[in-house]
Amino acid sequence: MTDAVVSDRAVPVYQTAEFERRLRRRYAAEKRFRLYGIAAIGLALGMLAVLLGSVVAKGYTAFWQHELRLEVFFDPAEIDPQGTRDPAVLAQANYNTLARNALQSVLTDAGSRDARRAAGDLLSVGAAFELGRMVMDDPSLIGTRRVVSLPVSDEVDQLLKGNVSRALPEADRQITDRQLAWIEQLEAKGDLVSRFNTRLFTNGDSREPELAGLKAGLLGSMLTLFVTLVLAVPVGIAAAVYLEEFAPKNRLTDLIEVNINNLAAVPSIVFGLLGLAVFLNFFGMPRSAPLVGGVVLALLVLPTIIIAGRASLKAVPPSIREAALGIGASRLQVVTHHVLPLAMPGIMTGVIIGMAHALGETAPLLMIGMVAFIVDAPSGFTDAATMLPVQIFMWADSPERAFTERTSAAIMVLLGFLIAMNALAVILRKRFERRW
Repeated sequence: MTDAVVSDRAVPVYQTAEFERRLRRRYAAEKRFRLYGIAAIGLALGMLAVLLGSVVAKGYTAFWQHELRLEVFFDPAEIDPQGTRDPAVLAQANYNTLARNALQSVLTDAGSRDARRAAGDLLSVGAAFELGRMVMDDPSLIGTRRVVSLPVSDEVDQLLKGNVSRALPEADRQITDRQLAWIEQLEAKGDLVSRFNTRLFTNGDSREPELAGLKAGLLGSMLTLFVTLVLAVPVGIAAAVYLEEFAPKNRLTDLIEVNINNLAAVPSIVFGLLGLAVFLNFFGMPRSAPLVGGVVLALLVLPTIIIAGRASLKAVPPSIREAALGIGASRLQVVTHHVLPLAMPGIMTGVIIGMAHALGETAPLLMIGMVAFIVDAPSGFTDAATMLPVQIFMWADSPERAFTERTSAAIMVLLGFLIAMNALAVILRKRFERRW
């Protein structure tokens, strides 16, 4: 039945022309399928490259900032007329006048009142605060002349970075022709310098783009994720071990399993509403605090950790359990000494996914008030704080051009934070990994 008669001679089916045509079609279909897979992977990598390229192209300029070098005279008549060196008096001094006088001495044609005001707009409002901080840290500066570097305004910084064209008409840019001439004059003297933007990492949030930083968001994210890690990981692993290794198989455990799976698919905003209604309004926990944010995010990622943990425990071969029981180990010893160490790499993968999910969440944090404008970095778990995703959300809603590059830079920092956290988790996973 497997042979075909061709010219009165029996020929095997696999040697017929029809079989060869079908075989060629099968090989061609397999080749097309592989090409489709390669094309899909290439398309995904291409879109990822476009996304990351767009973020980097818009945000890399935020990592440096232009400053203006000026010789500032720390006039005692302006800072401390009585010579008391009282910190309260030094804090109330008019340091803005010192910066404007130093700038006016460089720009010889800024003599009129309007010209002085226009020249002063070249500097950031934070220049006066930096001079004040210098005097508060070292009162011996009073009465001396020092060359200091002060931040320029965001309009000047964007112009120098090329984000605003100098060829635009005066009506289409915030820098006037007179200010543009002064900028070119300062550039020719070498007084405008570009430096690494340390303020992006050492300052808190600010209404002025050139002064805004990520310090509050970074510390808030670390504190919140620490609370999430402490709460979600032990509880998630313990729940997974109990449900997979010890819990009886009945309707109650089936109901618990179904609800855990359903919780993993619940929109994150629901957990924010839970935190608002229960933790804030009922228990009276501090609003906008990393403690509340960590508890809410722990509830959010708990189902993910439990599901991944159960899958990892189930993947351990039954022979491991049987061998341990055969030599007299108890159920608890089987789990803690044999099953759990072998399942730990998979459990760590679930923890990685859960913590990455928590770090990227914004909606539940908005519901519990972590969208507040935070200038000072939190010093504890109950202080007002924000997180990087929320800060990115707030900056993206700001109209200034300088906040656009800072938004992209914050996204790059967030991605770096994620990569560092995942790398640490991978190292821990490799450390616990065992072969069987």
